[in-house]
Amino acid sequence: MKAIGLEEFGDPDVLRVLDLPEPQAGPGEVRIRVHAAAVNPTDVMLRRGGHAVRMPDRRPPFVPGMDAAGVIDQLGPGADGRLAVGQRVVAVVRFTGERGGAYAERIVVPAASVVPAPEKVDLPAASTLLMNAMTARLALDALAVPPGGTVAVTGAAGAVGGYAVELAKADGLTVVADASPRDVERVRRFGADHVVERGPEVAARIRVLLPDGVPGLVDGSDQTTEVVPAVADGGALAALRGWPGPAGRSIRVHPVMVADAIAHTERLDALCRQVEAGVLTLHVAGVLPAEQAARAHRLLEAGGLRGRLVLDFS
Repeated sequence: MKAIGLEEFGDPDVLRVLDLPEPQAGPGEVRIRVHAAAVNPTDVMLRRGGHAVRMPDRRPPFVPGMDAAGVIDQLGPGADGRLAVGQRVVAVVRFTGERGGAYAERIVVPAASVVPAPEKVDLPAASTLLMNAMTARLALDALAVPPGGTVAVTGAAGAVGGYAVELAKADGLTVVADASPRDVERVRRFGADHVVERGPEVAARIRVLLPDGVPGLVDGSDQTTEVVPAVADGGALAALRGWPGPAGRSIRVHPVMVADAIAHTERLDALCRQVEAGVLTLHVAGVLPAEQAARAHRLLEAGGLRGRLVLDFS
């Protein structure tokens, strides 16, 4: 079975085509013939060694990838009756586990992490949804701003930030989002009510609009202390890269970890149905052959992408 992985941590050139044993679905598991695997920043972190602390007993090769889309080709005993062989699905994959991640022709995952792919969406686009949209969903849930309230989203032109804007609007919230000049219209299409220029002064720009600050902020740009001044006293900040604070002024900091929710089947399924309803929009920056994973990582690290790159395993 073809997979893309690494024997040692390092730059993109450590990614290699591997020939691995074909996995078999065990009790409560599903095997997916992968057609597409999205390339996310956490894959880069794995490649560089940033996840090594989470897998002290693992030995190489390491296979990245947390987002997969494909077709079920095997159900293990006791797998969820929701699912069937031949069904188009998407899944979130825990790549720190023994079986590795989504960069492979076949993967085995718990049935709870697998949901039907959005209808009328091709599999490369579908593969870009779950990890990023679930991160945005967890961030907004952590902020717990009630309908009619206001949230700010930084990094709003990015994958997680865009989903955060769209989900916040669906929740009945007013959204203040940041954008570079070239991304203003993109962020407005997501539904942002107010757009301020991104950068180190974004907190001051948000305060011009809302002098008392915002009750909740999704820190999609990972600016941590730079964006804290935008948050109202006693408000909340969702940190997407694990920053724990403190923030002062009784501001609650919520580090968001998508791995905590990869078995939340109903929430994963709800995101797919929101794609079908037009609430969430999918954005593919490009589709590359799986063998060009190193190039995909270089492009991601270079920055400036809008949407996610996808590796084609079809």
